[in-house]
Amino acid sequence: MTPQRYRQITGFALVALVGIVITGGAVRLTGSGLGCSDWPTCEQDQFVADLEIHAMIEFINRLITGIVSVAVMAAVLASIKRIPRRRDLLLLSWGLVAGVLGQIVLGAFVVLSHLNPWLVLWHFLLAIALVGNAVVLHARAGYDPVPPRRSGRWYRWPVTALTTVAIALGTLVTGSGPHSGQRDGEAIERLPFAIPSIARAHGISVVALCVVVIATMTYLSQHKAPAAEQWRLRLVLLALVLQAAVGYVQYLNDVPALLVGIHIAGATILWILVLWFHLDLSPEPDDLEADSAPADVKDSILVQ
Repeated sequence: MTPQRYRQITGFALVALVGIVITGGAVRLTGSGLGCSDWPTCEQDQFVADLEIHAMIEFINRLITGIVSVAVMAAVLASIKRIPRRRDLLLLSWGLVAGVLGQIVLGAFVVLSHLNPWLVLWHFLLAIALVGNAVVLHARAGYDPVPPRRSGRWYRWPVTALTTVAIALGTLVTGSGPHSGQRDGEAIERLPFAIPSIARAHGISVVALCVVVIATMTYLSQHKAPAAEQWRLRLVLLALVLQAAVGYVQYLNDVPALLVGIHIAGATILWILVLWFHLDLSPEPDDLEADSAPADVKDSILVQ
């Protein structure tokens, strides 16, 4: 198993995990959360869903969970066969397996509890944590060996911390809103927060994050930070501005399901970009002079 091939496998696992977040949002926003009312079968003594829209959406989401399971197991097996074998990649790939198993168990409780909003919230947050694990695994697999950390990069932490707070508060907003995942006409249990208040708190966290990102961009420019690092933070700002725009539009239009789905996908992409910026994999590829670099450094550039 070559490093290049292994990175392709970790990339597929990351894409699959992003897909399960988006399809999980579709289950909720289409009111298909109990399209399959049993677990692990769709209905009692019936594994495959009936040809009915809500049941099929929920069933397809479960099938994608199977694809994710295969992808993370492939990441584990490939990390064992990879040459050279690296302990960090092995541990990170096993972290994906543990997270997926946790998601399967938590998903069962979500169904059996008839979509308890607190369990749904943790189901989403665990999915975001899994995506983060996959980002770190995929990024570290791109360097062989992993470059030493560059000192003085304290400015990464406020961006990452505020992003985490904004996403967590966003889940509280969604959990308090009208999209419970249950079909129309059924009782809806929601989180005990007033939507204007919790949405205001979420909005404040997003504004604070924007301010910190802009200040960090100014700092990086003044201190001649690597171009790749500045470019990554610009992508974070772009995603953040788009997310804020979608968030305000959905709030002012009574949170339509389509915009909520776009907002969920955007939050996942923002999380990936922030982690991409945060990872201390210096020196950045554009800092290295490929023509004059030693052979092992050139190989490191090519792997990435």
